[in-house]
Amino acid sequence: MSGPRLPRRPRLPQLRGLRVRLVLAFTLVAAVTAATTGALTFREARTGVLQQSQDAVIQQLRAQVGRLAPNLAFPPGQGELGRLAGNVARADPSGSWRVLVTYGELSATSVPGDPFQELTPALRGSVESSMATVFQRVAAGDRTALVVGMSVTFAEVPAKGVYASGIHVFLTVPQTTERAYVDALVTAVERAAVPALTLAVLLALLAARGVLRPVRALRRATRSIAEGHLDTRLAVDGSDELADLSHTFNETAAALEKSVAELRGMETRARRFAADVSHELRTPLAAMSAVTDVLDEDAARLDPDTATAVRLISEETVKLARLVDDLMEISRFDAGAAVPHLDEIDLAESLRRTLDARAWTRPVDADLPAPGALRGLVDPRRLDVVVANLVGNALRHGARPVTLRLYEAGEPGGARVAVIEVLDSGPGIPDDVLPHVFERFYKSDAARTRTEGSGLGLAITAENVRLHGGTVRAANRPEGGAVFTVRLPLPADEPPREDQW
Repeated sequence: MSGPRLPRRPRLPQLRGLRVRLVLAFTLVAAVTAATTGALTFREARTGVLQQSQDAVIQQLRAQVGRLAPNLAFPPGQGELGRLAGNVARADPSGSWRVLVTYGELSATSVPGDPFQELTPALRGSVESSMATVFQRVAAGDRTALVVGMSVTFAEVPAKGVYASGIHVFLTVPQTTERAYVDALVTAVERAAVPALTLAVLLALLAARGVLRPVRALRRATRSIAEGHLDTRLAVDGSDELADLSHTFNETAAALEKSVAELRGMETRARRFAADVSHELRTPLAAMSAVTDVLDEDAARLDPDTATAVRLISEETVKLARLVDDLMEISRFDAGAAVPHLDEIDLAESLRRTLDARAWTRPVDADLPAPGALRGLVDPRRLDVVVANLVGNALRHGARPVTLRLYEAGEPGGARVAVIEVLDSGPGIPDDVLPHVFERFYKSDAARTRTEGSGLGLAITAENVRLHGGTVRAANRPEGGAVFTVRLPLPADEPPREDQW
């Protein structure tokens, strides 16, 4: 028979899966890379576009002013400033230039009545305080303009050098074209980011598939090992870390299979040895029992010392015979040869016969239902062994009163079970002993090197209960004492059938 299947662990939330984490990691890296690259590209391209536009405007302005300045009448009047502003503005074929020319308190614009709001006091002060060409980008709403200011200079007498004339020229150029170029660049970056992210997701899926394939194989192999298929191995491909992991798994599985095979061989030999020894001991034990029976009958005519020795031999022979019988019984369970012979019987009557056969009717309080009230499909001999072992254990290791109960109970789903309880009034079972009470040859009191029991009684009880599809449990009562509870399934009630003629 195969062992019980191990419960599967619940699946982790999808967001914690390795595939999702790999895809998210690749996507995040691609997004950060695309955003960083796009930002750097945008900044460099924007700077280049604006710088080129700015240099072209400044160079064109300087050339136009340098061409017109020598023809100015000095000092200029209002009309002269207006003509200079118009001539400078006409240097731009698109007609987008707006020019302001000032001289002292006089000023004129290329567009009559133009307030020239883009000109800031800081820019005006910088132009008036130096002869350098000054520029500034000014944002007004959603529009951006380049404002350039310069002083008109003369290289004339009275001495060599360059002298400011006091005439200042200010130019405003709307950067609509440059803004369109920048917007187009942003759109291009955004459009390039989508394919980059899509490509990153595809690469992540491919990488996840390559990583998860051996991981899934390892998971299936591990589950197969847990289910008892110790010959499971993984195919080792490549030389990366996952291949090393698969190789290590195969080595571990091989070592485990070898160890389990050795343990199973040792267990099989030990069971065969116990069965063979028990079988070989039965014949001489039968002869010894016959001799001790004869000696017991003549013990009264023997001298006291000889009679004591005879009784001791008789008692030890009985214990040895019981031990051999228990070893033979447990060997049948180990070999899978124990087969229950089921019969539908009155459970309460069976329990009464068990007490009567061992003269336990007085030391044991029986709380049993009325005859015929509770019937079950069981092996009568094995049920007798179960009850006798539990009651005998309570009488030997507990304290009176000992109570034997039988009643019917329900299980989840509507199933019916017969519950047998054996309760004693002793000190109870130590907490460190409770998990081991049904183990073979386990004795709770290490100081007791010899007892009436074989150390197999409760183990045989548990095997018999499992053979019936039931359960047995040991616990301590709150009011003191131990309680052993056996739950045996009862056959389902059959619906009444109508007589057919």
